Amino acid sequence: MIHICPKCGALLLEDAQNCAFCDVPLLENCEVPQPVSAGAAGEQPDWRREVARRLDEYRARRRRLHLDDPETELPLFTEPNLEEEFHERPRPRLPHRQRKAERVEIRIQPELDFSSAHDDRARPQTALVPVAGLPERRIAGTLDALFLILAYAGFLGLFRSLGGRIIFERVDAIVYLTAFYLLYAQYFFIFTTFAGATPGMQLRGLTVVRLDGTLPDTRQLLWRSFGYILSGATLFLGFLWARWDEDHFTWQDRISQTYVTAAVPIEEEDSLEIHPGRHTFAHK
Repeated sequence: MIHICPKCGALLLEDAQNCAFCDVPLLENCEVPQPVSAGAAGEQPDWRREVARRLDEYRARRRRLHLDDPETELPLFTEPNLEEEFHERPRPRLPHRQRKAERVEIRIQPELDFSSAHDDRARPQTALVPVAGLPERRIAGTLDALFLILAYAGFLGLFRSLGGRIIFERVDAIVYLTAFYLLYAQYFFIFTTFAGATPGMQLRGLTVVRLDGTLPDTRQLLWRSFGYILSGATLFLGFLWARWDEDHFTWQDRISQTYVTAAVPIEEEDSLEIHPGRHTFAHK
């Protein structure tokens, strides 16, 4: 039997007259409290009733008509028959369309008609005055280089005789090369503009002519002098260009629209004199 103290609420498992904690008599006003049986039949604990109530609410939310019916098994492990489904629902076929052959042209730039275009490339316009061969022009260039070296050696000798000293250092080498290039530019400018040809060309019988075989004017000779200076500034690449050019032209030939020939130039028609517009210092 279990007794409950009316004052402190202690549980007393033993059959006693007074509380073991507060010493209060358990019997008051000659009333015997009803004993509480720990295992009373027909009664359930509060937690079990709460669980049952929530389970009923959950089943009601899941729309269960009969609360006591057992849950049915879900077909979680049933595998569908893929073959039957494939035969029942055949894949529709698209109608076969025969593709027509298509031609696509990609034009990066528009077509240009060069059949009637003027050819501005410098080419000899007459076979009577052909371009001088490379061996003859090479000999003339060697003679001009020899004259330049002799002139430069004389310039250095004059410089030393006047008290100057020749020192082979890096800065001095740059000064020597600059002086030689200036002498080279003056050499070709003076002889080309005023004589129409360099001394080496004159010794080999070579002449500078226009593309039509006639003698050039002063403007073309000035452009040719500029071509000589440009070729020398690029370590004589303009002279070596004649080895790969189809007409064996150098840079000065392309720039001035002139070339070197060993033939006699063509004179003006109906006159033995040169046209006034083509007079040069060399012709005068």
